[in-house]
Parts: sequence; C-alpha cells; structure tokens
Amino acid sequence: MTTAFDPFDLAGLRLPNRIVMSPMTRSRAVDQIPTPLMAEYYAQRAGAGLIVTEGTQPSVAGQGYLNTPGLHHEGQVAGWRGVTEAVHARGGRIFVQLMHTGRIGHAGFLPDGVRHVAPSALPADVKIFTGDGMRASADPIALDEDGIRATVADFARSARLAMDAGFDGVELHGANGYLLHQFLATGTNRRTDHWGGDLEARIRFPLAVARAVADEIGAHRVGLRISPGVPNNDMVEDDAHDTYEALVTGLNPLGLAYLHIFEGPYRDLTLRLRRRWRGALMLNPSTPSATTGPEHLNLIEDGTADLVSFGALFLANPDLPARLAAGGPFNTPDPATFYGGDHRGYTDYPALA
Repeated sequence: MTTAFDPFDLAGLRLPNRIVMSPMTRSRAVDQIPTPLMAEYYAQRAGAGLIVTEGTQPSVAGQGYLNTPGLHHEGQVAGWRGVTEAVHARGGRIFVQLMHTGRIGHAGFLPDGVRHVAPSALPADVKIFTGDGMRASADPIALDEDGIRATVADFARSARLAMDAGFDGVELHGANGYLLHQFLATGTNRRTDHWGGDLEARIRFPLAVARAVADEIGAHRVGLRISPGVPNNDMVEDDAHDTYEALVTGLNPLGLAYLHIFEGPYRDLTLRLRRRWRGALMLNPSTPSATTGPEHLNLIEDGTADLVSFGALFLANPDLPARLAAGGPFNTPDPATFYGGDHRGYTDYPALA
C-alpha cells in the first residue's frame, strides 16, 4: 500500500515523501522583497516533500495584499535566492506560487497610474487590510487585448526569474478568487469576446498562461492550483463541474507537473478530475471549520491523491512530516500571528527534540 511517507517522482523531481507545505500568505516581505527571516522560515520546513511558497506577484499590478513578495525585478530575485539556497542547503525542494490577485486589492498598494485589473470591471465585495484598517477592494479595469497579452507575458517572465532565483518550479495560482480564477468564473467574467462568455472562452486565459509558462521554463516545472466551487473573495461559479472538466482536458496536452486542488464542496468533482487528469494530483482537502490533519493521510492510501498539502498545521509544526510519522504531538497554530509581524508565530514554533 502506498503511504504519505513513500517517495514520489514529480515529473523528474524526487520527493522524499508526499507531504506538501501549502502556499500560505504571511505578509512579512519588506518592499516586496523576501528577507533572511523568510529564508529561515522556509528552511525550517525543508523536510516537506515539497514546499510551495506564499503567493508572489508576477507584476506590479498583481499585488493585492500588504507586505507580500514579488518576483518581477532583480532585487526580488536576489531576495528569493536567499530563500532557495537556505532550503536546498537542508535538502529541500521548493516551488514559488505566482499569484496575480486581479481585482482583489487596495488602490493604495499600487504606484500612481497603475490599476488593479480583471476580466470585467466588477469590484469584489470584500475588505482588504491596509495597515490603516479594513478598506473596500479596488475598482478594477477590464483587461483589453494588449493588457491580456502583457499579463500572460508577465507570468512567463516571472517564471524565468524564478529559475534565476533557484526555484525548482512554479505553481500558478488559479484559485481562491484571484485573476486566473476570475477568468474561469461566470460571476466575474462577463466578457463577450474571445476571452469570456461561453465555457471554452472562459478557460482560454488560464490555458494561455499555463502554456506560456510551460514554454518558458518547461512543463515539468509547472503546477496549477484550482478551487472548484469555492466562494472565497466573492466568487460565483454556476457551472463548476463543466468548467473544470473542460479546463483539465485543455491542460492535459501541456504535460504540467501537477494539478493542485484546493477542495470546496464537491468531492465528486475532485474524483472526476482525478480520473481525467493525466499528471500528479495534489489535494488540499475540504475541512470546514477545521484544518488538514493526520486523518487526511488516508487520501494517499486510498488513491484519491498522489500528494496532500497541509496549511496551518505546517505553519505551526516546522517538522510536520516527522510529527505525522510519530503520530504527534502537534503545536497549535496562533491565528493572531498569521499575517505580518516578526519572528513570533513565524520561526519560533519548536521542532521535536
């Protein structure tokens, strides 16, 4: 029987186990540049089969939150190189998650003359923490043809910079109400052109981004995260089953390293996508009012997924694979220190003796 502690070949990258550190925003970058404290944080968790970093903006317009890192200029490359070198020195493997937040964000985060963008000019009914309280999300502008082409190119260029920074690969964030997800969803994509309207048009932008990034750095270094039916960030999807089956069908010829499902209300759709998808499947299982825990390792044993990603439990337990193998004990995450701050609640969670 296959277990979570068995090695896995991820498109040529050998993982010592199937326990993945899920991407988690921690808001501790300085001027969008990763810091030595961030390098320490990720290096502490190098025992993961794979680390996927926090969401990282591939362009200036892609920033939606305070103190998140970017990957679109050389200073950021240098900062991230400190992270990848620290992780690799401890024998780890690390992908960067490229996250363009689209319509999610506050105008004050962007330079003068730069606007948040979306498939359609529809603001999200969400509040954004700005450092000066919670504020309404931005009024986005709809991307035109030139803007779409430029955004696709931004993703490809950021992926190339990720290779320069020493990452083992990139994960494209197509989930949780951010830009790629906004193109997929009926509630946020009201276009009537080549990029919206019917199902085939709505999947076109995520496919274009995945193809451009795969062409730039090799498909074996690229994963994609999706969240079918998840309403985060004011999302509405009227036809999630049809949309994601069509998306997976379109992705299959690209030969990406993995598909990462942030699971919502549809376990039946997860299983359908598992059957349809030709590559490795990573699952962050649905856990309403709870977190992914030891009981979810059986998703690998029963074949539901090849890899399982852990969020808050990995945040609080830097040596999580060892703790899972030992059956615990587990540190308790402190939500008060999830976003922003210093080392407290970040690099001071103890490992097992």
